[in-house]
Amino acid sequence: MKLKHLFTGVFAVAFGLLGNAQKSSVKEDKKAIKEMCGCFEVTFKYTETFAPEIDYEKAYDYTATALEWAEMIEEEDDKLSIQHLLVINDTTIIKHWRQDWTYEDRTRYEYDKNNHWKFVKAPKREVKGQWTQSVYQVDDSPRYAGSATWIHADGRHYWDNETDSPLPRREYSKRSDYNVMNRGNHVEITDYGWLHEQDNKKIIREDGEEDVLLVQEKGYNVYKKVPDEKCLAAKNWWTENQEFWAKARNQWDDIFNKNEDLALKKEVDEQPLFMHLFPMDVNTDEEKIEETIQQFIEE
Repeated sequence: MKLKHLFTGVFAVAFGLLGNAQKSSVKEDKKAIKEMCGCFEVTFKYTETFAPEIDYEKAYDYTATALEWAEMIEEEDDKLSIQHLLVINDTTIIKHWRQDWTYEDRTRYEYDKNNHWKFVKAPKREVKGQWTQSVYQVDDSPRYAGSATWIHADGRHYWDNETDSPLPRREYSKRSDYNVMNRGNHVEITDYGWLHEQDNKKIIREDGEEDVLLVQEKGYNVYKKVPDEKCLAAKNWWTENQEFWAKARNQWDDIFNKNEDLALKKEVDEQPLFMHLFPMDVNTDEEKIEETIQQFIEE
């Protein structure tokens, strides 16, 4: 009996230590994600690196800079949501992308091709200890999502994932020679802010055919933290407009919660969705927002 009690005690201690380790890891994960909030001077750099076909003509390198405000708009035990805003000439504010981080989330929308997303439900074991990053367009429609584990080792804090997405904003209106970007996303918290490093593949995808690689690409986006005062205009803009965008997110949540594949139209009345939503304001009722978004959903 004594030996049995000893083993029982050892297992109890072991499971207790494991539980504390998991809680500590989640706390560290959330701390890393929160480091992506604040005011940042951002440099975007992309260059195409390798193409299987020797006659492929490499696109020009892309470089851009921006001032960006990132604000935590939702924080729960298993979810963190960060809204990004662009600051142009210190006073003009443009709603930018949003990233949601959800812990051990079994469901997500994975991009297929041609403005179509597949609803995916993963086995519980596949997402154990992982965070799903879901990235949304400027109009809060889906962009891409992927799940992976945050790593905290040797003084580094990073998250790696590979997932498919639509063409990036810098190319979707300029190119038609590929229709899927397979993104290798490396997010790392640094002493200056954070880094989004990418190893991307530009893919041609057709029904019933194997994917064809057009060209590979390297991306290097550096977010250098600066005093929040530089983004005060964006912070104030969000205070005035957050209620409207909360209504828009509610409408999208109703769509996502159907747990069905989703296909979206690129334009209605020759305009993309954000051009319909951006002129609206906080006084717009949810019925109008719902009607506008529903026009873009393919049956």
